[in-house]
Amino acid sequence: MKEDILGHALLDYQQGNYTEDITTYSSLEEEDTIPLPYMFRSFKEMPKLEQKALKICKGEILDVGCGAGSHSLYLQDNGLSVTSLDTSAGAIEVCKLRGLKNIINESILTYESKTFDTILILMNGVGLAGTLNGLEKFFSKLKSLLNKNGQILLDSSDIIYMFENDDDGGYWIPEDVTYYGEVSFTMKYKNNKSKPFPWLYVDYNTLQRAANYNNLNCELVTEGEHYDYLARLTLAK
Repeated sequence: MKEDILGHALLDYQQGNYTEDITTYSSLEEEDTIPLPYMFRSFKEMPKLEQKALKICKGEILDVGCGAGSHSLYLQDNGLSVTSLDTSAGAIEVCKLRGLKNIINESILTYESKTFDTILILMNGVGLAGTLNGLEKFFSKLKSLLNKNGQILLDSSDIIYMFENDDDGGYWIPEDVTYYGEVSFTMKYKNNKSKPFPWLYVDYNTLQRAANYNNLNCELVTEGEHYDYLARLTLAK
């Protein structure tokens, strides 16, 4: 469990040993926290964007990066068939303890057991692609798991607001940055710290172009309260 920062923290919370949150450090020189209680939120406590995504799920559902399983639990409790997938062994153990029936400890990039009508990837799910160039491999994998009339529901944020304004009204992006939404993160919990890992935030227009390039239709479903949005991707005819 030493390297499984998220899983360690979620298990502590689930087992009543909550003493601190996860601390994150990013290449944007920002320190932040992931409050563990938030990972166990009920439907009523979820942002409107997440509620919308859950409401339009259909058929056989794959919840990618399910974490503590809050989204999956809502779907399962409402009679839907959901498979919960996460690379964190600790997170999957928490999902089991919370009563989820179909749980898999695996990466989305290697999973290939069945196909789905809805692939749900929330909490900036597109970040799993790592980089802008990684979207092609990511989308290719998602397409291979999607039924003919299926949908991919994912969210992300346009983080341009985190950069300084130019005098002409634009934003100052460092010259060595390929795309401003490519971020490197490190997570720390108690005395354990993860290795840095890439994470992608992508603005909607860029996501739409990347989706179209990979033969996916992209629709803006709704926008959140802080530069975030929910998108629906379907196979191009």
